[in-house]
Amino acid sequence: MTPLTLLDLDKALRAGWAADTCSPDDLADWQPGNPAKGHCDITALVVCDVFGGDLVVGEVYRADGSRRGSHRWNRLPSGVELDLTREQFTDGQTVTAARVVPRPPGPLPRRWEEYLLLRERVIERVGPLPEPV
Repeated sequence: MTPLTLLDLDKALRAGWAADTCSPDDLADWQPGNPAKGHCDITALVVCDVFGGDLVVGEVYRADGSRRGSHRWNRLPSGVELDLTREQFTDGQTVTAARVVPRPPGPLPRRWEEYLLLRERVIERVGPLPEPV
């Protein structure tokens, strides 16, 4: 079996992003032209499932300085930071105050169904994934 590459995972995740996996907080702004919108949390979890490492969370601020919410990405075991959904920020938003957070064990307190749906779409494209940690 050929090992899963980051490029393969990236393509599979992008193919899996849709309105039905978007965060409810971002659904009103989600569109096919910006499919990463509202997918940072569950995308970062799938990347963590496959490659391990840490989850990183930062605060998102609009161009006018008002707080918009949070953003999640990965720090791989090598120390490289990987943000597969960064392109969702198209209106001058900034992400600050990055900190490492533990991966939630077991079912997620929110967005569990969307996470499972995205994982299943990725599995359909690339084959089995490691079980969540």
